[in-house]
Amino acid sequence: MGVTTFTQEFTTSIAPNRMFKALMLDSHNLIPKLLPQSIKSIEYIQGDGGVGSIKQTNFHEGSHMKCLKHKIDSLDIENYACKYTLIEGDALGDKLEFLSYEVKFEAITDGGSKVTSTTYYHAKGDIELKVDELTAGKDKAMGMFKVVEDYLLANPDVYA
Repeated sequence: MGVTTFTQEFTTSIAPNRMFKALMLDSHNLIPKLLPQSIKSIEYIQGDGGVGSIKQTNFHEGSHMKCLKHKIDSLDIENYACKYTLIEGDALGDKLEFLSYEVKFEAITDGGSKVTSTTYYHAKGDIELKVDELTAGKDKAMGMFKVVEDYLLANPDVYA
């Protein structure tokens, strides 16, 4: 099984605690509200959001995906870091065994955050992954991040 790794870094004017709460701790409530045209619901099917919990994202009928299941591998609330794994879902297709993610939010001097996101694509067998095959998922994640960022900018008291 080969592993392809991508790391992205970007900044936002939103403080790390707010971004972490919105994207990591309360995404199951926030994301379906902000993206109702795409995401039907997000629910914990095992656990309560801590390490070992499994969160299922459900998409609307007619979507190209039915659902995704993520397992929380580690959650460092004090340092705004999380590791989780996509263990099941249409996004894995026939080439991926699983995906694992590491996300960290760090304070920067202007009160905002530097966000570091690393994705590990674990291919099935000896399948070689092509970069262009992986960019669609990264682009969707960045789109969701931008929607959350815009929401937090427009609502400065939310997750404060």
